[in-house]
Amino acid sequence: MNAENQGLGRAGWRRLWLQVHKWIGLLLAILIVPISLTGSALVWHGWLDEALNPARHVANDAVPALPASAYAAAASAALAPGERIQSIRYPDGEGPILVSAARPPESAGAGRRPVRTNVWLDPADGRVLDKAASDEGAVRFLHVLHGSLQVPDVGRQIVGWVGVAMLVSCLTGLWLWWPVTGSVRRGFRWRRQNATSANLHHQTGFWILIPLAMLSFTGVWISFPQFFGPLSGAEAPRAGPRPAPAQPLADTRLTADAAAEAAGSHATGALVSITWPTDKAPEWTIAFAREGGPAEIAVADAGGEVTPPAPPRPETIARTMRRWHDGDGMGLVWQVVIFVGGIIPALLAVTGIMMWLRARGWRRRIAKRRLNAAPAPAE
Repeated sequence: MNAENQGLGRAGWRRLWLQVHKWIGLLLAILIVPISLTGSALVWHGWLDEALNPARHVANDAVPALPASAYAAAASAALAPGERIQSIRYPDGEGPILVSAARPPESAGAGRRPVRTNVWLDPADGRVLDKAASDEGAVRFLHVLHGSLQVPDVGRQIVGWVGVAMLVSCLTGLWLWWPVTGSVRRGFRWRRQNATSANLHHQTGFWILIPLAMLSFTGVWISFPQFFGPLSGAEAPRAGPRPAPAQPLADTRLTADAAAEAAGSHATGALVSITWPTDKAPEWTIAFAREGGPAEIAVADAGGEVTPPAPPRPETIARTMRRWHDGDGMGLVWQVVIFVGGIIPALLAVTGIMMWLRARGWRRRIAKRRLNAAPAPAE
C-alpha cells in the first residue's frame, strides 16, 4: 500500500481543508468583515481624526509659544468641577496642544478603564479648539470595534480567536490554491473557474496571504498578552480587577513651568509632554524627544530633586508586534500593505459566500436532474 492510499490521501486532505476553510469563512464572516475594515481605516487614524474633527486640527504654522502654565490655565477654564489636569502633550511639528484631565474617581465604573477629558488648544494663543471625553468620537469607536467588537470584558478574546481562525484560513487557503494537477504556474491563471467571484477569491487570497497571516498572528499576540508575554520574556499583565487609577494632585508645590525648567538641563530634544504628580507617584515627569524613545526626567514635587533619564530601552517584542499590526512608524509602503490586508478579507468573505451559494444551487440542480431521470417505480 503506497502513501497515497494510506489515511485520508491527498484528495481526502483536500476535502477536509476545504470544509475547514469554508466554514471558517461562512461562520465568522460577520465578525471578519468589521474587524478587517476597521483595521484598514485605522491605518490612517491621524488623517481620519483630522477629517472628522477639523475644529481641533486647525492648520497652524505657529510653534508652542506660551508657558505650560498658560496652557494649563486655559484648559482648566474649560473643565468641569472636580476634573484635574493630568498631562500636557506638545505636537510633533504642526498641530494643537493636547491637555488631558482625570475625572473624579467616583465617575469611573468599578474595574473599567478610566475616562479622561481631552482639551485641544491653539499652540499660538492657548485658545480652546475642542473638548471631548477620551471614549467619544468615531475614531475611538473604530478602535474599540476593531479591538473588542464593542463587547465588554470578553470582546478582546473573541477578536483573538477570530485571529486564530484567520491564520488557519490562510494556511488551508494556500493548500486549496495549490493546483491539483500540473505545475504551480497554473495557480496564477486568472480563469481557473468560470465565475469571476471564484477567480477573485483564488487570486486575491494568494497575493494577500503573507500580509494577512502576519496581521492575524500579531492580532492574536495583542489579544492574548497573558499567554505570549511570558513566552517573550516580558511580564504578563496582572489578572484580576483593574486597580484604582492614580489621581493627579489637587495642589502641587511646584508649577508646571518650574518642573519643566528644572528638567531642562537634561533635555535631549523638543519638549514632548509634562505629566502631573499623582497620589501614587508624587513627582512630575517631563519628557523630551530622543532617538529610541522619549527621555523622561522625574522632578520631585516636594523638593525639586531631578532624576536624570534612563538610557533608551530596546524595543520589546510586544511593541514590535503592535507596530507591525498598526503600521505606526513603518513607512508608507507598509501602511498601504496593511490597508490592503484589511480590505481583502472582506472581499474574500463576500466572494466565499457567493461561491458557497453557487455550489449549493449547482448541487440542487444535479439532484433535481437525477430525480427526474430516475425510472418510475413499477406498479
